[in-house]
Amino acid sequence: MTGRSAPPVPRRPAAPSTRTRILEAALQELARSPDSTLADMAEAAGVARRTVYVHFAGRSALVKGIAADAAEAIRRAVATTGAPGADAAAALARFVLTLWPVGNRYRVLIGLARQDLDPGQVDEVLSPARATVTAILALGQQQGVFHARVPPAPLGRAIEALLLALLDRVNSGTWTDDGTRAATAALIAAGVGSDAAATTVHRLHHTGQAHPPR
Repeated sequence: MTGRSAPPVPRRPAAPSTRTRILEAALQELARSPDSTLADMAEAAGVARRTVYVHFAGRSALVKGIAADAAEAIRRAVATTGAPGADAAAALARFVLTLWPVGNRYRVLIGLARQDLDPGQVDEVLSPARATVTAILALGQQQGVFHARVPPAPLGRAIEALLLALLDRVNSGTWTDDGTRAATAALIAAGVGSDAAATTVHRLHHTGQAHPPR
């Protein structure tokens, strides 16, 4: 006996809950085929189909569960972007770079929304992002950085449609992006010149400023 206490046993990471495993498997299966059945998702999750029904009443409820997770992920990502600051163009680029990985992860919802989600549920998922983009665009128009021919809210919805279209192209395998091309496209759509847009995105991406300090 030396009097020394034994070193603490490292804790194993907690295993994901059954619900989480089902949702993860559903994301993968639905990305593989939007027509995947609950049986396909159960098999991918390594559970019996009846176990899926313990957590979700059916396919529609499962998709709504994915949408709820997406909404929470968007809220968390929006919270990290912080206030727009003095440079609206950089704020918009940072916003897209921050949100792109979330959109990429949940891009399967773009196609599923047409049959499994109603417009109100889609609005609930996207509303935090919409409010932030509208504020950034309003600031940029005041600064003369963005064109003012379209009011901030509809301009934001137009940029949203552009980004969703790009994510849909990723879903179909005809577009690849780490977010930089999408952020550049968003700045151009807001009225920033193509060279200035590319420079702004490159600076943020390659200097680690895509996420503001916490």
